Amino acid sequence: MAAAVRRVRAGSRLLRHPHSLGARLVLILTGVGLAGACAITLLLASVIIPNFNRLEAKSVDAHVERTRAALTEYASKVASAARDYGDWSASYDYLAHPTAAFERESFSQLAMANLDVSGMAYLGRDRRVVIARWIDPDRHDDAAMRARFTAAITRVDFARILRSRHSASFYLRLGSDVAAVAVAQVRRSDGTGTPRGLVIMARRITSRQLSDQLQLAAELRLSATGDAVTDERHRATMRLGVPILGPDGHAVASAAFTVPRDVSLLGQRMLLLAVAGTTALLLLVLVVLRGTITRQVLRPLHRVERHMQMVRQSGSLGLLDEERRNDEIGSLGRSFNSMLRQLKNLREQIQVQSFALGKSESAVAVMHNVRNALNPISTILSQGVTQAPSVDRAMLDRAVSELARDDLPPARRQKLAAFVAAAVQAEAAAREAQVRELHVGRESMAHVLEIIGQQQREAHERPTLEPCDVVELIARNAVIARYGNDGSITFSYPAAPCPVLANRVILSQVIGNLFSNAAEAIAGSGAATGRISVSVECGNTVEVLIRDTGEGFEPEVGRTLFQRGFSTRAHKSGGLGLHWCANSMVAMEGALRLESEGRGQGATAVLTLKSAAPVELARAA
Repeated sequence: MAAAVRRVRAGSRLLRHPHSLGARLVLILTGVGLAGACAITLLLASVIIPNFNRLEAKSVDAHVERTRAALTEYASKVASAARDYGDWSASYDYLAHPTAAFERESFSQLAMANLDVSGMAYLGRDRRVVIARWIDPDRHDDAAMRARFTAAITRVDFARILRSRHSASFYLRLGSDVAAVAVAQVRRSDGTGTPRGLVIMARRITSRQLSDQLQLAAELRLSATGDAVTDERHRATMRLGVPILGPDGHAVASAAFTVPRDVSLLGQRMLLLAVAGTTALLLLVLVVLRGTITRQVLRPLHRVERHMQMVRQSGSLGLLDEERRNDEIGSLGRSFNSMLRQLKNLREQIQVQSFALGKSESAVAVMHNVRNALNPISTILSQGVTQAPSVDRAMLDRAVSELARDDLPPARRQKLAAFVAAAVQAEAAAREAQVRELHVGRESMAHVLEIIGQQQREAHERPTLEPCDVVELIARNAVIARYGNDGSITFSYPAAPCPVLANRVILSQVIGNLFSNAAEAIAGSGAATGRISVSVECGNTVEVLIRDTGEGFEPEVGRTLFQRGFSTRAHKSGGLGLHWCANSMVAMEGALRLESEGRGQGATAVLTLKSAAPVELARAA
């Protein structure tokens, strides 16, 4: 039961992932099975059903022929009795000279009972009824039936029926009864003499007698008027109606009986059994094929896929456990392990080369970062040199000299005093703004000195990791980036501290580089204003997301942005910043990636860092 439940669950998992190889194989096998079952069903139906229909038609013909034979035999017995009476010389003489004694002897109830007939009649040459009689089953005369019998035989064209024959038989409808009627010419027993008339005999036929003749339950249908055999077919039986022909060749009644459709039912059962057997065989073959494919192909492929996902997620290039197989799957596993070994060797070589390259490019990287840090100082100095005085000095001196005069009108003195006070206040505000800008310049200069000092200390070493607040570094570089760009850029970042394990100087340089690139991307988009928003997700690892509203890039370009010398802007050369940032993040046991939804959609830089406990951050402070 548990195994069946597992198989059902496995099948449901395959159907939930219709793009997987297993699901496609299951769908293909299912489609092939259904198509094969339909094709086999149609083939068997086209072979079995027509053949059994022909057998059933032959069975119907046999029943019809047997019924006709039984009716013919029943009428033939009456015809035999009529011929015996027609060849009797006494009958020959009677028609020439009718006598009461012959009538009593030949038409007695006992004589008719011995002949097993219900009615007898003699007709002269002129087809006139000489004598006629009809007795009921109790051997009593039945005048009504005699009248019907007499009327019926007078309407029959015996000359057409007999033609050159000596006797003939047919069936007549006598009211609600049906009788087998036979007619024979009256002649001497030795065959001499000219026929003088006809002897006619009739025997009533009932449903019971018909059933005895056919050896099955049958009945007479008097309502039947068609001359063709009727066939009413049901699922398990069929109702046949065989016409009973009269003297004119048309039906006067029909013999109806029900027979089982054994042949048809047998054909249906054979078809069902054949279809069920072939379908079961196909299902068995499909189940075996599916199990074989699952064990031999899908499971090994899933094992390889899981190992590849583990390698992709963890970055560990562990080898796949190889199976001792000499087929394509075994070759795939061996090739995969060989590829992992080569990748591991290449990774080690790249790490060594990257570290060496980082050392060789450290001077250029330092100059690049120093340039970014000096940009605010250059901007502040340029603004200070080109900034006009807040108050015209000559006007202020003239106002002061006028205030020193004793004869100055009070109204004029009041206006001059207000002007001097406003000038002093404007001068003080300008002084405060200049002091703030000088503080920013001093911080930028300290940052430059810190970069140079850090580079001198760690020129030949890997960066030392220490707890630091990434939010503080974001805030500092946001102020520097705001002054280092001509456009109007709005910054937003969280206020709560988030400790990380990194090199404070290098992480600050990376964040500053990313802010500088974001500002250049906003300027490159042609927008007068832009926005750089920073979000920090703290946990076991810390993710810093720097989003900008700049020009963005195509998603497929994301992997090439960290290549040395690559840039998405035609007017920009180098590409050292992102290359150096990516190497620096790897050196700090972190990662850097860039994402964008396309041109004009902005970009997002994602920094991944190790988290530091708040206690370690406080201790470092």
